[in-house]
Amino acid sequence: MRSKSQLYGPVDVEVILLYMALVFIGWISIFSSSYDGEGFKIFDLSKNYGKQLLWIGVSGFLFITILVINKRVLTVIPFPIYLSTIILLGIVFVVGKALKGDANWIDLGFFKLQPSEFAKLGTALALAKFLSLPNVKFSNFRDKVIAIALIGLPALMILAQGDAGSFLVYIGFAFVLNREGLPDGFIFLGLYVIFISVLALVVNKYILIGIIALVFSAIIYYKWVQKAWVKVLVVAMVLSMTYSTSVNFIFNNVLENHQRSRINVILGKVTDNSGAAYNLNQSKIAIGSGGFFGKGWLHGTQTRYDFVPELSTDFIFCVIGEEFGFFGVFVLISVFVMLLIKLLNLAERQNNTFNRVYMYSVVSIIFMHLLVNIGMTIGLLPVIGIPLPLISYGGSSMLTFSVMIAIAVKLDSARILRAGA
Repeated sequence: MRSKSQLYGPVDVEVILLYMALVFIGWISIFSSSYDGEGFKIFDLSKNYGKQLLWIGVSGFLFITILVINKRVLTVIPFPIYLSTIILLGIVFVVGKALKGDANWIDLGFFKLQPSEFAKLGTALALAKFLSLPNVKFSNFRDKVIAIALIGLPALMILAQGDAGSFLVYIGFAFVLNREGLPDGFIFLGLYVIFISVLALVVNKYILIGIIALVFSAIIYYKWVQKAWVKVLVVAMVLSMTYSTSVNFIFNNVLENHQRSRINVILGKVTDNSGAAYNLNQSKIAIGSGGFFGKGWLHGTQTRYDFVPELSTDFIFCVIGEEFGFFGVFVLISVFVMLLIKLLNLAERQNNTFNRVYMYSVVSIIFMHLLVNIGMTIGLLPVIGIPLPLISYGGSSMLTFSVMIAIAVKLDSARILRAGA
């Protein structure tokens, strides 16, 4: 369904309605998590719900502004925005403030800026711009390396700042590159590395080396692959053994202490419910206590009485699970799925590389946020701190995802105008 206007052309109303639905669900959840029951002013900037309403207003203004501006502006700004976010990430190393265990915030006094959120938008725009350049062919090795470097540079800077959650989001760009021609083998390689990493943390390294040697030897001995692949398998076996022995070193020397503790909880190596496992256990209790229809808005006990930490941000999903139950969670996830499917459909309708790559990037970013945030609140992934798009409290997150979606709507609108010209 599309709406036409002489000011900004035809826009996809369904995407805008889904966006507004998520923003509304987010705000009432933030209100519930921060309301103290003693009367309130809707624009009370001392409360999270008041401040979030301000950011919603700013985001709405930016959304409309993007719909009105000339589409050519969006094709000029990608590299400047990308460079700006890289500079901001660099500034974090100098003046970054620690918040929730991660020193990746810039304190501006009136606003705490999180460059890692804006860097995702910058990366999506820069990748789309690069792959759409007339002299770029993703089938060329050089262009593949540059594309991966555009993704890898901010990802590694973010990881160095201790923001493992945002780093994981960048894995989603692999699916964007896969859509543009990256062989499926790279996706399977990534999954294999994750699998070996998990095994290395729970299995004795010598036993794991033996298992790797046994599996690869069996594949070669029983001729399950062509003879030409034998040398490749031997190299893969040696690399797998080498990597498996280095996982624990990376785990103990790169990750922060709180991140190691949370991963150990997921792996079952820590069972202290009052320590590292506290957040996760309280989260699962809150979600489980909601039942099918929940306890009702503002009637959650686990969430209303601060048993669950970081309610307005990382654990906002718990509020929805306890107060609206399975039904509320189903509605929330359904709205997200409809938004992602709609954006994917829009991406496939685009007649140029820039639009398609950008929209696929937005889908990948939102999907990874959704996967990691919900996964950590229900105990499938470690608690690493990442917002639920348009739901969690936070100015940086709200602004970033609003601008992302607005640009996608604008690009599709410009395509419709060109087609009708």
